[in-house]
Amino acid sequence: MKFSGIDLHSNNAVVAVIDDQDRVLYCKRLTNDLGLILAALAPYQAELEGVVVEATFNWYWLVDGLMAAGFAVHLANTAAIKQYEGLKYAGDERDAVFLAHIFRLGLLPEGYIYPPQERALRDLARKRLQLVQQRTLHILSIESLLARQINLRMNGEHIQRMDDAAVHALALPPHVERAMMANMAVLRTLRSEITALETILHQEAQLRPEFETLKSTPGIGNVLAATIMLETGTITRFANVGHFSSYCRCVDSKRISNGKKKGEGNVKNGNKYLAWAFIEAAAVALRCCPQARRFYERKKAKRLPVVAMKALAHKLARAAYYMMRDGKPFEVKRCFS
Repeated sequence: MKFSGIDLHSNNAVVAVIDDQDRVLYCKRLTNDLGLILAALAPYQAELEGVVVEATFNWYWLVDGLMAAGFAVHLANTAAIKQYEGLKYAGDERDAVFLAHIFRLGLLPEGYIYPPQERALRDLARKRLQLVQQRTLHILSIESLLARQINLRMNGEHIQRMDDAAVHALALPPHVERAMMANMAVLRTLRSEITALETILHQEAQLRPEFETLKSTPGIGNVLAATIMLETGTITRFANVGHFSSYCRCVDSKRISNGKKKGEGNVKNGNKYLAWAFIEAAAVALRCCPQARRFYERKKAKRLPVVAMKALAHKLARAAYYMMRDGKPFEVKRCFS
């Protein structure tokens, strides 16, 4: 049996192959060309137990290409991999061999390979969130400009409704007005693109049963339901509700020894989009669900408000897990009993 590890970078990849005795049979740096990498692995393909690819920002093309060529591919969760700190030398070649080594031992912490046919829609939802964040940035820029120049306070909704005539009516200095017009032009473009993306997401999400199930939760509407559904993928990939909550960054990250806290783990390990979605859902649930409000107030009486909000988000994340697993709508009594 043979095992392969690939240490992937932006413009090259180190490909390593070892046998079941940890002997290095092949280790070479190649340019990021799928044909070259497939040719390097081809002599070992019949005996390869699998190929481990480092989960870097640009892994799609390589993982999809290897899987299409018939290789068993595993995505390494780099945040959970730590080599021995006493090593005197570490480099890309050693990293590639180490990936193959821990795979051979059965100790590889794996990431989820989202199905390519569904990945594009999930990434479209992420693109929408990026555009929304940019829209907020421009709104805040305009708010700051107006407060600074003419001591005028204006909320974001009012700003987005303004047209060129309304901007001229403010009688700003010419260069200041031009700066604000630039912000307004970008805002209009962002609003148009966000609406177009939301239309696509809503049409596609409606085809899946999880979408309507998630929408039965207080605080979760079309956008958040689509985000949670797409970022979760197949709910069966999570062994239990605890794993799902951890993936949503809804649980504490700490190390305990003899009943005492000895440090923290990687607090950013998990899915930042799901973390955002459940915090947003919790904020809305406070306004529309009396039971959620009472739960939040009980927690806030004992802890900081931010901790209470995180606890409410955790409640909603646990509920979402069972709803997606069982296909049943939200039950407020079971969630906040």
